[in-house]
Amino acid sequence: MLVFAVAPACAEQLTVYAAAGVKAPLEQLAKDFSAAGGDTVRLVFDTAGAAEQRFLVDGGATFLLTTRQRLEAAVRGGQLSGGVSIDIGDTVGGFAAAPGADKPDLSTPDKLRAALLAAPSIAFSDPARGATVGAHFLRVIDTLGIKEEVMKKATLARDGVQTMALVRQGKVALGVTQVSEIMQSDPALLVGPFPPRFDLATTYALWRRADASAAATAFAQLLVSAPEQARLARFGLRPPVAAAPR
Repeated sequence: MLVFAVAPACAEQLTVYAAAGVKAPLEQLAKDFSAAGGDTVRLVFDTAGAAEQRFLVDGGATFLLTTRQRLEAAVRGGQLSGGVSIDIGDTVGGFAAAPGADKPDLSTPDKLRAALLAAPSIAFSDPARGATVGAHFLRVIDTLGIKEEVMKKATLARDGVQTMALVRQGKVALGVTQVSEIMQSDPALLVGPFPPRFDLATTYALWRRADASAAATAFAQLLVSAPEQARLARFGLRPPVAAAPR
């Protein structure tokens, strides 16, 4: 678990449980928000699924930032109620190569299959911990008929941040995670997205209680402001088509 806290202490502390795919821009936003208004922001990053579970356990948390799909399912299931959500940005699943390693062609399923078989080592986030790309990757290698071969040389990372740490350090040849996490770690390591047949687009969304404080409302509004959307884009997150409360 990665925790980022902004100091100094002040009138209110907002707590955000968030998918690691938004780590870098959210850290910067939290710092700017605290400097401007004095309220502190505590950020807890994990996989999309683990962030959701931690939020549900922590009854006093202010925000949950995870995939729109997870938020909608939690609302339907009654785990989340009395709140509003807002789309933050979109990203896609993709691949990163270790520094100095050749970047394989992944443009078709056959080329992806060949690249995965040729890679001496691969890391991806543990699907059992709610990793969106990790679960997708398992389905892909199963469809390609190479699950057994790939899993023999695979490392299951805690989340995308750890996946990219393994890639940057050269401990694995190929990493599989959100393109936004690759861009936030080291853009030079980006190989590219999954081929079109296996494209994985993920929309991140922020959920907050409808009766949240003025500080919490201001933070949510800032996150979808034009300057923050531009910052998200620089970190590999595409602005959503519409960023309006639902």
